[in-house]
Amino acid sequence: MVRIKERYLLVKILYPNELGSRPDLPDVVVINQPTTDQLNTAALLKGIRAEAASLFGDFGSGALEGGNLSVKYFSHATSTFILRVSRSSYRLLWAALTFMTSVPVKNGKPCIFRVVHNDRSVVKLQYQPYPASGTKVAI
Repeated sequence: MVRIKERYLLVKILYPNELGSRPDLPDVVVINQPTTDQLNTAALLKGIRAEAASLFGDFGSGALEGGNLSVKYFSHATSTFILRVSRSSYRLLWAALTFMTSVPVKNGKPCIFRVVHNDRSVVKLQYQPYPASGTKVAI
C-alpha cells in the first residue's frame, strides 16, 4: 500500500502595523487581534495561490493547484489556520506565505503570515500550543 506524503502547516496571522494605536492594551493583544469575517477559506486559498504564481510563475501555480492545497482548520477569533499540502511543495507554500503582506480580501489590512509549526500529521500539529495563549488547538 502506498502512503501519501503530506505536510500540515500551522499559520498565525499577525498585525504589527497596529502597534501603538491602542496605548491602553498590551502589544501582544494588539498584534494578535481577530481576523475580519470577510476572510473565508476560499479567499485564503485564492490569495495563497496568487502569491505563489507571482513568485514562482507556472511552476508555483501548478504545484499548489488541484488537491495539493487545502485548509483543514480556520479560526477568525484566533487568526489561526492549518493548511495541508503535499510534502514536495510545502517549502514553496511556506515561501508564498512569507511574502504575503495583507489579508486576501478587498481592502485587506496589512499583516504577516507566520508559520508557527509544520508536521506530518494533524494529530501531531494539534498538540502544538497557540503562539500567544499557550492553549492547545482543538479541531
